[in-house]
Amino acid sequence: MTASVDKKKTGGLAGIIAGDSAICLCGAEEESLLYRGYRIEDLAKYASFEETAWLILRGRLPNAKELLAYKEELSRLRDLPVSLKAILEQIPKNANMMDVLRSGCSLMGHFEPEEKIRGEFEIPDRLIACLGSMLLYWYKLHQTGKRINLQTSANSLAGHLLQLILGHPASPEHIRALDTSLILYAEHEFNASTFTVRSITSTMSDFYSAICGGIGALRGPLHGGANESAMELIFRFKNEAEAETGILTMLKNHELVMGFGHRVYTTKDPRSAVIKDWAERLSQEAGDERTFAIAEKIEATMWKEKKLFPNLDFYSALVYRYIGIPIEMYTPMFVMARISGWSAHLIEQRKNNKLIRPLSHYIGPPPQNWLPLERR
Repeated sequence: MTASVDKKKTGGLAGIIAGDSAICLCGAEEESLLYRGYRIEDLAKYASFEETAWLILRGRLPNAKELLAYKEELSRLRDLPVSLKAILEQIPKNANMMDVLRSGCSLMGHFEPEEKIRGEFEIPDRLIACLGSMLLYWYKLHQTGKRINLQTSANSLAGHLLQLILGHPASPEHIRALDTSLILYAEHEFNASTFTVRSITSTMSDFYSAICGGIGALRGPLHGGANESAMELIFRFKNEAEAETGILTMLKNHELVMGFGHRVYTTKDPRSAVIKDWAERLSQEAGDERTFAIAEKIEATMWKEKKLFPNLDFYSALVYRYIGIPIEMYTPMFVMARISGWSAHLIEQRKNNKLIRPLSHYIGPPPQNWLPLERR
């Protein structure tokens, strides 16, 4: 006898446990988020992104010597093969930035194939270090017509990315803001892109193919892109009253308000309070309290009307704006961080691999008798 399936409960695999993992716990006690047992609030307050990436990938925090060596190694790995740069130059200037990242990652599989690499962490460390370089080499070439130097003086990924974007070293405050954002975006259990990475890995495909799959999944607006939509939403309104009226109209018309709610959390996203604090600090530094007030009014209206809370993406949009990141780069910044999480899941999947092959609930027609062509 076939068991009945409640489509409402299983739509999108919501609530279904799809495997074991020691990497991340989200949505458990008091809507918490843990990386390898460490609370996200503590990591955002005390750790650097490099420490966090090491923790996620290797399962423990680095000591001072290991962290210094890791930062130096990532700095060394920032540049790109000359042949890869030549191909990046041929990608059209109007290409979607996520497509540029996906193509660049795929090309790395040609220039630095996995079969020639021995160390377990060589590919993830390389991708963490160079994906931003890849994107910004292409971006700056089409923006300025110049081939930029991909080696910077920054000793962190956040500082490196901002220096390439801005053309000069960023302030310590702005570097720390981006660093915190990278920590918050680094990992989030079996989300759509991570599950895609694990599914591809389960077929015994190569590292680069799995990561390309993750980038492809994140390109979709229901997974990545919410921070870009949030910024566009905030910019629609000139003041708080206009924001409240606008959101009420959107809700009345059943329009989707991006940057709110979450598939795992029910009352709050633990990452949101951290990034909101940064958005407020940076708005004050920029003398732009008006925009932050508009964002808060949107938040209050969504909670009052729908009991929906802001997720990480909503206030991340403001942070990125204040530190000078172009809006079209918001989702690619997600990739720079999530490479660490994707890679950790890929490695974990390989260690105890079983082909991921779920079942579907068939809703098609019953068995049919064959009809010859002349009788159709």
